[in-house]
Amino acid sequence: MIDPAIPLIILAVLFVGIALSAIRIVPQARAYNIERFGRYTRTLNPGLNFIIPGVDRVNSKFDLREHVFTSRPQPVITEDNLVVNIDTVLYYQITQPKAAAYEVANFLQAIDQLTVTTLRNVIGSMDLEKTLTSREEINTRLRGVLDDTTGKWGIRVNRVEIKAIDPPPTIKEAMEKQMRADRDKRAAILHAEGERQSRILKAEGARQQAILEAQGDQQAAILRADGEAKAVERVFQAVHANNADAKLLAYKYLETLPSLAQGEGNTFWVIPGELTEAVKNVSHAFAGEAAQTRPSTEKSGREESERGPAELTGPDPAQSASAQAAVDAAEQAERAVADARDDVRRAGAGTGSMPVPREEP
Repeated sequence: MIDPAIPLIILAVLFVGIALSAIRIVPQARAYNIERFGRYTRTLNPGLNFIIPGVDRVNSKFDLREHVFTSRPQPVITEDNLVVNIDTVLYYQITQPKAAAYEVANFLQAIDQLTVTTLRNVIGSMDLEKTLTSREEINTRLRGVLDDTTGKWGIRVNRVEIKAIDPPPTIKEAMEKQMRADRDKRAAILHAEGERQSRILKAEGARQQAILEAQGDQQAAILRADGEAKAVERVFQAVHANNADAKLLAYKYLETLPSLAQGEGNTFWVIPGELTEAVKNVSHAFAGEAAQTRPSTEKSGREESERGPAELTGPDPAQSASAQAAVDAAEQAERAVADARDDVRRAGAGTGSMPVPREEP
């Protein structure tokens, strides 16, 4: 005999199983597509949801968060017929689970193929140099094309990035040589600019130095000329103040002549023509003083002879001394002239050049 509690237990288990199969808990940022008898009915949102067991079933589950898809390196031909390998990184997000499940069979493969074809169209209109320097432009154009196409698939492409662009090895080597040449060129230009600036600064410094030295020499020459002018003026004033006569000037002139032959550079010396005139002036001057004393002596002698031998007087000692001094001075002047001529002859004999007298014009 069957226990009546057993059917109740079986019914309870079936009810619990049916209740559990009717409950669907969807996690956050997930979406489940529900089909009823093979036809899409609705999409379950995150949280607690109920379905009809045996009638409704979950067809596809989608993650609504942003995804990253990395494609394989794809060979692309540039406008200048160079093959480069390009890696792309795609950031996408599912916005419509129904379209992602029913509008395209495999949306990842479709996005990959669409990225490759769009990339080839974009790179095919650029040369290698522009391709390497226009990543932002390539990313923008790729994103625009992919976003327009994948919009009907319920997918939004947020960002497309070019991860790597690998040109052929020969092109890499040529580019490295070009970059090295450009760096050497810039270095040479900078070095030349530095040399130019250095020479300009040195020239400016030398110019300023020359200007300052010239100004210093000018000021020194002006000061020397002013000093010499003041000295000559003072000597001239002293000569006129003391009322020097021609005899004194001639005698000082004779005293100055021996100093002209002194010095190492005096290899050739000209005897001035006014030397004889100066000697004559001195000789006449002293001879005149002697003559003034002689007449007085002779006159006194005649007077004594006329008076007779009444008185015998000798010559005046003062007058005879002055006359003798005048005669001695004249002789000394003549000897000075002779010594000066001897010095000149010796100087000419020592240097191999004879003194040439300069005549009066």
